[in-house]
Amino acid sequence: MPKAFHEFTADLTYDDLTEPVLQVLRRSFLDTMGVAAVASTTTMAGIARQGAMALFGAGQAGSSRILMHGARVSPAGAAMAGAFTVDSVDAHDGTSPCKGHAGSAVFPALLAMSDVQDGMQGADFATLLAIAYEVSYRAGLAQHATCAEYHTSGAWTAVGVATACARALDCTPDQIRHAAGIGEYHGPRSQMMRCIDHPTMLRDGVGWGAPSGVTAAYLAQMGFTGAPALTCEDAPAFWEDLGTAWRMVTDTHYKPYPCCRWAHPAIDAARDLMREHRLHHSQIAGVDIRTFHNAIRLAGHHPATPDEFAYAIAFPVATMIVRGQVGVPELAESTLQDADILRVSGAIRLIEDDHFTAISEGKRWAQVTLRLVDGAELSSPPRTPRGDTDLPLSDLEISEKFHLFADPVLGTKRAGEIEALCAEFDTLAADDFARLCDLCLEPAV
Repeated sequence: MPKAFHEFTADLTYDDLTEPVLQVLRRSFLDTMGVAAVASTTTMAGIARQGAMALFGAGQAGSSRILMHGARVSPAGAAMAGAFTVDSVDAHDGTSPCKGHAGSAVFPALLAMSDVQDGMQGADFATLLAIAYEVSYRAGLAQHATCAEYHTSGAWTAVGVATACARALDCTPDQIRHAAGIGEYHGPRSQMMRCIDHPTMLRDGVGWGAPSGVTAAYLAQMGFTGAPALTCEDAPAFWEDLGTAWRMVTDTHYKPYPCCRWAHPAIDAARDLMREHRLHHSQIAGVDIRTFHNAIRLAGHHPATPDEFAYAIAFPVATMIVRGQVGVPELAESTLQDADILRVSGAIRLIEDDHFTAISEGKRWAQVTLRLVDGAELSSPPRTPRGDTDLPLSDLEISEKFHLFADPVLGTKRAGEIEALCAEFDTLAADDFARLCDLCLEPAV
């Protein structure tokens, strides 16, 4: 008989975490902090911090530092500002089966909680992370299977954050159950495709999913009721192997590029064609991208803002063709006026492929054809993106990405210390874990 989710949350110990689980948590910690570092410099992050300081002053629950900024607000405020910060650069870890992201909500929320608790050790934090990821992923799968509309990650990460934060507050199993119900009910049921069609700073909803989960945990501790969480209790097929199998191990992906995952297979295909045939962008007359329906809606031939860049497919593919990379320099707003990129982007045709749409459940498929000025055409094989578990990024690639994002903002010394501590965070005693938290929460510059 499988454990109910609230019993799993209450009973889980560090010794229950398998080595593959710990490997994912270590990689995600490092990857998320790299994204947080560069993201802390964005306009969106600055606005979120101002909002948190105006709306979420330190209360009875104590105060937490805002990720990569240090200002003290309530735990819910720190979770909100931190989640909006990470989400402002679309390069954080994700789960393809859920079509979304957990780490961008989970890390800001749990770092905020750790900041108001004395003596937390790395093993404690790892246990909370495992709970938050696993409950989030399963709640997300259940929600997508039972709700007609495609909601943002904030809708289901609110449930995972609520359960993990309730565990951090030493709630009873019954209180944890109510926390999940509160988080689910009050979490943002925001429409993901609205943000695809009309990209703004709303992004993936985690900026409200994270504080909703934190708030739910505190309310449940105080006796507020909210059970059941329907995604946890009315969708048993997604919970039957809870505690014996780990969705976070099989489903977590990492992003090599700071834009929507749906664009990645086409970016990878264009990259490979350009490199294999040693092409220069001046040789490209046009590009055809065959892909699934939702990716076509990314469009974005001429993005006017970083938000439109993040939810585009044509412009990032053109950026790869012209510059050979889609990295930190490409996050600069000046990239949006690059004449060479705009020329190629304007020559891209997006073709909806019914077969790719049918098989892009849990996977993302695309095929790219380059049309050359001499009349030749070069086509890639159909492919899925790098970073999924079948085409994983290596530890070296995760490290290089982290330093690419973090070093210019944090400096090589601080970034190096974060990397070293993330690699063994789950084994750290309280003082060393507090040091890691300081490195992540204190001002980035």
